[in-house]
Amino acid sequence: MSEQESVAAGPRPQGRYIPAVVHGGIAYSAGMTPRRDGELTVTGIVGRDLDVPEVREAAGLAARNAIAAIAAAVGGTAAISRCLRMSVFIACTRDFHELSAVADGASDALVESLGPEALPVRSAIGVYALPSGAPVEIELTVAVSP
Repeated sequence: MSEQESVAAGPRPQGRYIPAVVHGGIAYSAGMTPRRDGELTVTGIVGRDLDVPEVREAAGLAARNAIAAIAAAVGGTAAISRCLRMSVFIACTRDFHELSAVADGASDALVESLGPEALPVRSAIGVYALPSGAPVEIELTVAVSP
């Protein structure tokens, strides 16, 4: 399966959950990490193992995975009418404070994929650890048209 085919089908779950749920005109993605074809592209802790540019790029990939999960659930990105909220979780050291700089990589991916009007409200949250050693995880909530 090519990278484009895997994105069109949506990311494969890494556990017992589904990648996206649609209810009442709102779609919610599961937490998405920077995976390609089911494999993490980068692991580590920001501020110790990784720097901002590396994780900013990983955040972009995780955001594209969240978009792909929702697009697969609603029949394509054309059904996404508005991004509402994005949560960006960053595995980082206690003294790492550039959370917004990392989250901007995810915001950039939304703009590239869906246009400048796609920007939602956003939280950037530093955490101790993420699944499989991922440095970043993205959750996305969007309004969808029928």
